[in-house]
Amino acid sequence: MTYRLFYSPGACSLAAHIVLNELGVDFELERTAVTEGATQRASYLAINPKARVPALGVPGEDRVLTELPAILTYLASRHPEGGLLPAANPIDEARCHEWLAWLADWVHGVGFGGIWRPMRFSAEPAHYDGIRATGRRTVIDSFGIIESHFAAGRLWAVPYGYTIVEPFLFVLYRWGNRIGIDMRNNYPAWTAASVRLLERPAVQRALKREGVSVDS
Repeated sequence: MTYRLFYSPGACSLAAHIVLNELGVDFELERTAVTEGATQRASYLAINPKARVPALGVPGEDRVLTELPAILTYLASRHPEGGLLPAANPIDEARCHEWLAWLADWVHGVGFGGIWRPMRFSAEPAHYDGIRATGRRTVIDSFGIIESHFAAGRLWAVPYGYTIVEPFLFVLYRWGNRIGIDMRNNYPAWTAASVRLLERPAVQRALKREGVSVDS
């Protein structure tokens, strides 16, 4: 079984890349750089009409799987030996889905979406500065919530341990650096969790392969 991951360097698809590495499964990478307009090309739209990454080609399926939470959940469920989804504990599993829904819809979609893609929220360029400012406030408020979880003494987002939530949190931590937030000083507990993540070979391999770092 060989998966095919359509990714853009440093995008949220990085989380799926890390999980594939963690699981030790066979996969191929298809670079689909957002900054180069690759997601808007006809060849990619024929694969994923949503014009987004990630998309995951699954052996035996005639269509790709889209949406990061769905991809992460599928991979963890399909390969339970990896222990990335606490399926034996319903509340811990629900907490994973709770995290993924909030991170994807609110922090990523509304927060960073507002900062980087204000045109998705308004057709009027005069509104863009206000949308960006609202997006940044959303990100900062959300980061405070994330920090509070780790500051309470948690090693990982869910008490169960390392799950599919962690790679997504790592992507957002990295994005915080990209928009100029002083992550180390403002979010020390989350920084400590991210440093632990950086020690994992699966994370190191994904960063090297995509040519990105935690700071850029």
